[in-house]
Amino acid sequence: MVMRSHHDMGGLPAGPVDRSEHDYEDWERRIDAMGVVLGQKKLLTVDQRRRAIETLPPEAYDTMKYYEKWVVALGQTLIQRGLITTDELKRKMLEVQSRG
Repeated sequence: MVMRSHHDMGGLPAGPVDRSEHDYEDWERRIDAMGVVLGQKKLLTVDQRRRAIETLPPEAYDTMKYYEKWVVALGQTLIQRGLITTDELKRKMLEVQSRG
């Protein structure tokens, strides 16, 4: 028997879906664009990103917003593929954080 992963809600009650349009924040647009560019350059696939998101711990998966999950997935996948290092990512995160 295959066990259901935490993210797999197929057939389970999940409450209403908010279908209203909303404005995307600049950082969300940037993350979406990064995903598109990395895909076009064959550096990241949708399946790799999905796998990274689906393997988030339940407490992270349940509390993160949609594009927050994408950020983590992009970082994890780029590190796993050897395209960036954890030190490079850490330096960039500190740089962005210092912008306030």
